[in-house]
Amino acid sequence: MQIDKPTIEQRTWDIAGPIIAAEGLELIEVEYLREREGWILRLYIDRPGGGVGLEDCTKASHAVETALDVEDYIPQEYSLEVSSPGLSRPLRKPQHFERVMGQLIKIKTYGPLFEPPRKNFTGKLSAVTPDGVTVDVEGAGPFTIAFKDIAKANLEYQHTGASKGR
Repeated sequence: MQIDKPTIEQRTWDIAGPIIAAEGLELIEVEYLREREGWILRLYIDRPGGGVGLEDCTKASHAVETALDVEDYIPQEYSLEVSSPGLSRPLRKPQHFERVMGQLIKIKTYGPLFEPPRKNFTGKLSAVTPDGVTVDVEGAGPFTIAFKDIAKANLEYQHTGASKGR
């Protein structure tokens, strides 16, 4: 039986989300992809209020691993990775966008939008509604993008240039 990547990712959300929530953590993103080493099922987790460590990732991995083995819906051999979202954290749900209001984000859409047509938008997040977000792109103005059109979105890390010591 062949199961496609979106089905595997959604089923993983459905199984892992509640388990990770029971650990006091939040599932931020699920990726199922083929890398040089083979298939990887990668879960990004965070703690409400921010900050997860290695111990949190290990605990979440052990909690989810058993459930995934019992469900046995992934046909390929794979490695499970549980990680923090990092500096360029994925943005998937409306509350993820709300947490980064006013910050620089990058959005890629499923298809071209607006005139002239474009699929990539990098700018300051200026609004979040139940239906989508507004991004102020420098030199191009504000763009309101529906959640249904967003293929991928993430926080863009901004290096401030300040450094401690020499």
